[in-house]
Amino acid sequence: MKVSIITVTYNSDATLQHTIDSIAYQDYPDIEYIIVDGNSTDKTVSIIQDNSAIVSLWISEPDTGLYDAMNKGIRMATGDIVGIINSDDFYHRVDAISQIVQAFEDSGEQSVYTDIRFVNPDNLDKTVRYYNSKRFSLRKLKRGIMPAHPTFFTYRKNFEKFGYYRTDYKIAADFELLVRFLHKHKLGHHYLPIDLMKMRTGGLSTKSWKSNYIINQENYRACKENGLDTNYLLLYSRYFKKLLEFFPALF
Repeated sequence: MKVSIITVTYNSDATLQHTIDSIAYQDYPDIEYIIVDGNSTDKTVSIIQDNSAIVSLWISEPDTGLYDAMNKGIRMATGDIVGIINSDDFYHRVDAISQIVQAFEDSGEQSVYTDIRFVNPDNLDKTVRYYNSKRFSLRKLKRGIMPAHPTFFTYRKNFEKFGYYRTDYKIAADFELLVRFLHKHKLGHHYLPIDLMKMRTGGLSTKSWKSNYIINQENYRACKENGLDTNYLLLYSRYFKKLLEFFPALF
């Protein structure tokens, strides 16, 4: 199967090369790597151009935000399976994509997800949080708990059938998409017990208390719009689980 991997960038010259290198080192032979840049003003475009042997397709133009750019990449994709890796994340294992493909073939499911490591930006070998997707179940969506979204792969046809990322969400369109796919449309899913990638801390959804407020507002809306009953008490209860993720030795 052909795998399309999409990276969205904007002024990402500090970390993008590392992300590209992690794609280049993969042992899976059929990868289409797509970069969607939001008209960067730093050296991002130069880095993309210097890696033409790895980057299959790319564009650099203004967009209306992260999720708009993700949608552009998915629509550009020609692979059977689609996954997304952020411009400051990287695969730390050469068999990451080959294991994903094997999981699709072995399970026969429509989507696959794994675990993820959050690492210190100044020490990429130091895990500060471990996101374990093993115990995910559909009933946990009403608490705002989802599989690690950056590790979520599904068939491209599912976006065409069930829709793309909602651009009227500021931060939680990834959660909304997973609620829509997994709960509303009952998309089959399979957990692969590996940590697929490392993510530098400091992303959009972890920046401030205001971001967390918006996330919970949007998570509530996502559940309601997709027929999943929840309340704010349930949504805020997930922070007890998140505390455990800061003790990676337990995993």
